Amino acid sequence: MSVTREKFATQIDAQLLKAVRDLAEIEGRKIQSIVEEALRRHLTEPKVRHGVAARAHVQRAFEESVERYSGLYDRLAK
Repeated sequence: MSVTREKFATQIDAQLLKAVRDLAEIEGRKIQSIVEEALRRHLTEPKVRHGVAARAHVQRAFEESVERYSGLYDRLAK
């Protein structure tokens, strides 16, 4: 499966670019793949897209609540 690629230019913080270059070297990857991965995650993961990541214990409590009280939540939603 071939992916169509387009070139684009942008500017980023010099220290951030150095960190990306270092990561690419450590992982044996191209900068392009790291940037694509970061952009994909940013667009597909709600916690990243909204700039807020729930703390692990808060997320667990929420998930347990939804599981335990799903019937109640369904009734309240009607």
